Amino acid sequence: MRGGLTLVAGTLTGNALGFVRVALTAYFLGTHSRADSLAVAMGPVDTLNSILINSIVFAFVPMLTGRHGAARAGLFRRLSRDYFWVSAALSGIVVACAPWLMRALAPGLDGQYFETAVMNLRLLSLSSVAAGTGAVQCALLYTDRRFAPTAFYQAALNLFTSIAALALWKFLGVYAFALGYTVGAWVQLGIVWLAARSTGGARGWLALGKRRLAAEAPGTMVPNSPEPAAADAEPIGWREILARPAFFAIYAAGLGLNVIFTRAWATHAGPGMAAALDYCLRGVGVPLAILVNPISNSLLPEIARLRSHGRLRDALRLIDKTILFTALISVAGCVFALVFREPAIRLFFQRGQFTAASTRMASAVYLGLAPSLIGWSLIEIASRSLFAVDRPWPPVIAVAIPVIFNVVFTFWMRSTDPQWLGGGASLGLLLGFVVLFTMLHAGRKRWV
Repeated sequence: MRGGLTLVAGTLTGNALGFVRVALTAYFLGTHSRADSLAVAMGPVDTLNSILINSIVFAFVPMLTGRHGAARAGLFRRLSRDYFWVSAALSGIVVACAPWLMRALAPGLDGQYFETAVMNLRLLSLSSVAAGTGAVQCALLYTDRRFAPTAFYQAALNLFTSIAALALWKFLGVYAFALGYTVGAWVQLGIVWLAARSTGGARGWLALGKRRLAAEAPGTMVPNSPEPAAADAEPIGWREILARPAFFAIYAAGLGLNVIFTRAWATHAGPGMAAALDYCLRGVGVPLAILVNPISNSLLPEIARLRSHGRLRDALRLIDKTILFTALISVAGCVFALVFREPAIRLFFQRGQFTAASTRMASAVYLGLAPSLIGWSLIEIASRSLFAVDRPWPPVIAVAIPVIFNVVFTFWMRSTDPQWLGGGASLGLLLGFVVLFTMLHAGRKRWV
């Protein structure tokens, strides 16, 4: 209960500070091409970092939990080293290829701000090293049920982005936002790094020394470890280390590409449109996090318990009930958001460079984007549930449908009207959920 409340507190704090960050962005940048240069760089990097963190945590928490003492410490040390180099390589690739990447991420961006977007992308990509390395520390902390150091990741990003924007705007302009985001990621790495070594990590290093002393007597019990030494130290190859997060990474990338394509197309719709889309994404992302995280945090342990007792049929029935509940809440939330979208945008953002015209633009964009809350929340709940019952293929297949549909729909419509920019993403997510729900029911007899 305490861990769940800590995670909820972190989510709420992060989203509250996220509103502050977006409000500052709107105040300083409005819906100008300069705002687009930040949105098209920050959005994809934020997606990449989320993929790194979630895939590493989902993949390696069970593996770390299943090991003890020196074996856990050795695996943690190996993962920390390997994923530092993996994330550093990804960051280096982004820095080197930034001009070519930006042509794909923002094909319609005003040429006057192209170099600004490239520099923002390079600054932001340095945060990926901290995100990938920190994810391994988070995985270890989860095994010790220490959630507080990990729960405020988004809060740290948003806080330092806001501080840097306020303090450095006169000196760095739009680059202050990118610098603050990157500093926030590295500060969060420092927090989880210290926390990991004050609990399981520190005990692990001591146990590792004892392990080496006991290495000559395989089969003996290592102090503070409930398993025999030889059985506890099974080696893990680099292929497994890289392949284990693959399902989670592919799933998260599929969801992320849906938004990345929509943002890229928005750059064709005129100056400030990509930024307006990012402001509207805050109006989808906050209710999505508040809806999905508490439900999944309470649902997944219950599914795991039912599965461990051989009651898969009951677990699948519970998934159906949860999907129905999520559908009712998300539809009601979507209707409420659509009705009050313009007053809410005016209240939160209309000041400074964000004018009344910006409010009308963002309100029109939100008209097409808001329904994505329904399909997005449903596909997230269904997918996380299927991962919990060890059925990863249906989510991986279904998550490719939204972005494929979005691309086809967008090129078929060829519309740059604001209200249609998010239409392909919203309809694609709904279609992806329908396909996933069909696979869920079609395969349950075989699974049971």
